[in-house]
Amino acid sequence: MPRYRFNEFLLSPRRRTLTRNGREQPLIPRYFDLLVFLVERRGDAVHRRDIFDRIWSDVVVSDSALSQAIRTIRRVLGDDSREPRFVRTVSRHGYQFVFADVAEEDDEGEWQKSDAATPVVAPLPPVAADPYEPLLQRLTSIPARANDDEERREAAELLHALGTSEALRRLAARPHDPSVRALLRDTRWDVAEAGPVPILGQPAPLATALELVKLRLRRAASLAAARWAGASMGGGLSGLLGGAVGALILLAAPGNAASLGVVPVFAVIGACCGAAGGAGVGAGLSVAESIARSRRLLALVCGAALGGSLAGATAEWLGRWSLAALVGVNVSIGGGLEGLAIGGAAGLAYGLATSDPAGGLAAPRGWRRLVVALMTAASCGLAALTLALAGRPLVGGTIHLIADASAGSQVNLTSLGRLIGEPDFGPLTSALIATGEGALFGFGLALGLTHRPAISRTSHSTLTKR
Repeated sequence: MPRYRFNEFLLSPRRRTLTRNGREQPLIPRYFDLLVFLVERRGDAVHRRDIFDRIWSDVVVSDSALSQAIRTIRRVLGDDSREPRFVRTVSRHGYQFVFADVAEEDDEGEWQKSDAATPVVAPLPPVAADPYEPLLQRLTSIPARANDDEERREAAELLHALGTSEALRRLAARPHDPSVRALLRDTRWDVAEAGPVPILGQPAPLATALELVKLRLRRAASLAAARWAGASMGGGLSGLLGGAVGALILLAAPGNAASLGVVPVFAVIGACCGAAGGAGVGAGLSVAESIARSRRLLALVCGAALGGSLAGATAEWLGRWSLAALVGVNVSIGGGLEGLAIGGAAGLAYGLATSDPAGGLAAPRGWRRLVVALMTAASCGLAALTLALAGRPLVGGTIHLIADASAGSQVNLTSLGRLIGEPDFGPLTSALIATGEGALFGFGLALGLTHRPAISRTSHSTLTKR
């Protein structure tokens, strides 16, 4: 594996270091990998799709994440986006490493001997008498233009590079709103040498936390919306399949009085319930993953449980009201508790099965995606089994309760119990149906949630030049 020497820099992929005149220049891992990728493809205009596939292969991130990475690399290299010496923006396409004199060297030799011979081609940029003050002024100013937000973000990153603790000390001595500390907290994850930015124990902690949530949601809004839609669709398709298969099994059961018309009815009921559950749990997972950079697993469990419980409680209220108002049937059906349990189980399995995406939303590929779906299915199936054993039926059990309470119904599921050796719709039948429902829902939810949107090579989205 070679190392690359350009200008006063030495880039070693094997040692994962970038040095400038022998002094190491820190970069977070993904930004370091991006620099190596651009240097390896030097001379080529690398499309942003290829960058996402190589650097963010296991997660999905927005275009702003790539722009931020390029901005950080330029800052470390002392580059200027208006007159680039190293990284050029290729409009509506991607980026290109344009420094012509790049030497490849064997990286197996003595590091120190090679570094000792490094020529100093250009001096280091001069340091201002007080570099903090102009950055703090820019950070605490009220945005007036559309690109002011990115300039404030760049100021926050530069303050971290200078020294997080000193920036916070100076910030405490001047008036500022909670969004300033929130921005410093958010950008600390993108600067390798950044220090901690506490919120608890500081002025206006709740307001700062709210600003941080709003900031991260704003940057990940489109990705979170796409994942929410995918989770809803995945849950709906799994419910459609489960309802249709369940109806066909019911038709094949001995002593069954149902007609073939129950197949589309069960399929529609399953699709609606699955889509509603997927929308609730998927929304909770998407929002939690978008805003949580620390304690990710806890955030995923809480977000999915909350989303599932809200969707379940809404379905419970609508179901009871509709049955009572339309057909005069009063059945004690569940929803809120069931959504809480299955949502929490989905969040736990998804969090354990996906590694920390480091600023993006997890999107594993191939067999890793299948593992995530299987783990989520197993966890949701186990939660559904626990609910059934506790006397809390899911969709199939609720349909049986409604059919029992309705005179002349053809969809009584007693025959399913006889199919497996029970005289009635007993606990074993209820447990098997609930476990299958939960597992199928978890599988479809995970596949929909981790769907990776395609990035077209002919996309006309304009890349920022910063």
